[in-house]
Amino acid sequence: MSVRIGTSEVGDGQPCLVVAEIGQNHNGSVETALEMVSAAKAAGADLVKFQKREVELSVPRNLWNQTRETPWGVMSYLDYRRRLELGRADFDEIDAYCRTLDIPWFASAWDPPSLSFLLSYDIPCLKIASASVTALDVVVGCAGSGRPTIMSTGMSTVEQIDRAQGLFGAGTLILLHCRSTYPCKPDDLNLSAISTLQRRYGRPTGFSDHCVGLWMSLCAVAMGACVIERHFTLNRSWFGTDQSASVEPQGLTKLVQQIRRFEQARGDGRLGPSPAEDAVRQRLRRIP
Repeated sequence: MSVRIGTSEVGDGQPCLVVAEIGQNHNGSVETALEMVSAAKAAGADLVKFQKREVELSVPRNLWNQTRETPWGVMSYLDYRRRLELGRADFDEIDAYCRTLDIPWFASAWDPPSLSFLLSYDIPCLKIASASVTALDVVVGCAGSGRPTIMSTGMSTVEQIDRAQGLFGAGTLILLHCRSTYPCKPDDLNLSAISTLQRRYGRPTGFSDHCVGLWMSLCAVAMGACVIERHFTLNRSWFGTDQSASVEPQGLTKLVQQIRRFEQARGDGRLGPSPAEDAVRQRLRRIP
């Protein structure tokens, strides 16, 4: 079971795809977003990911007028969400910059107009966020787009996952085990759900990590995750709900390096001595 994302085959026996989830950690600044793309590329990420919303459609109406203290002053929650959004000119700049650096970008679409917006770009895949698993207008739109799709499963019941993933054909969908808490505590993680998703749906399965530190991502790869999506920031002390559950450039660099070392160490599982053992075997064994 595999899905092709750009030039990468994702699934059994393939290198783990590492996604730097920039999301909205840029806080509405395209300059910061471009700096984050550059840092993610330098760290060895395979792709960078953003988020796209029409805030009036994606923010529950009962939250619109709640006030929020922000670095830009006290404002309504709706205005705050607007402040974080990047527009057409911003994404044009991101698209051109990613092509220059040779690192693909994609984004989660939180509503149908945002999906149409993203489909106007030649991006290698789409993302369905955990919050959108029950938004069938988004799920149906992604399934019918012809683009490979990655879907996080946080907050979702088995029945909700069944319904959403059932709209996709073979070779078109990657599932990500996820817990939608920021940051997530290890005792709430249930990493064994990675193999449960693999067995139940027969689709490539990865892990969207909201934990502090790198260890849980590495454990997920050892347990069979073929994608690691990791929230990424330049500074975890910045304002924003996802910053504390993100890794900085040095952490992302270390994560990619350790995943690649594990892939080298995993081997092919065949029994027998390795070539490196030959000289030792001749020296230590009385009967070679």
